[in-house]
Amino acid sequence: MDSEEKEMLRDLLWLNAVIATELIQITENTSQILRKQPPPDSCLSEHGELRETALAIAENYRSGTALGPHLRGHQ
Repeated sequence: MDSEEKEMLRDLLWLNAVIATELIQITENTSQILRKQPPPDSCLSEHGELRETALAIAENYRSGTALGPHLRGHQ
């Protein structure tokens, strides 16, 4: 695998992490709208763990992006 292919895979991993974390946020927002109250604490806790995992994966391949601060702003 050449360096261009490796760079492309790093980009795709980072982009997938962005998509995953934004989908988590959309799910929470939709739940709150439908329930007319915040999602259950257990869901928020699990979503937080999922966000951190996705962020760790993303930062392993693309550190120093705006993803971390953005995600922490969601919480």
